[in-house]
Amino acid sequence: MNDERTPSALFQERLRAARELRKWNQGELADRSGMPPSSIAHFESGSRKPSFDTLRRLANALEVTTDYLLGRVDDPSLAQAADPLFRDVSKLTGNDRELARDFLKMLATRSKQGK
Repeated sequence: MNDERTPSALFQERLRAARELRKWNQGELADRSGMPPSSIAHFESGSRKPSFDTLRRLANALEVTTDYLLGRVDDPSLAQAADPLFRDVSKLTGNDRELARDFLKMLATRSKQGK
């Protein structure tokens, strides 16, 4: 990728794009990543840059790679060669994502219990 925008500008754009892809406002992303809404606003405006820990928390909440947020890859998917199940889940939005996540957690718990 040969993009002439600065890494900071790319991060701002990618953070906003990933949030909007999920149809979340800044407050919803803040809740899901465990930080104040003002932090999300600062990151998207470019007035602050995230720490490594914050970058990881944002990527986890948005279910994208840190490479995507940093502009190193153009695909927001979790991983290029990820299991098709996880690629399909990453295409869901809103409540459907939460339902799928809860169902997968329930299956994992059930599997651990040997059922």
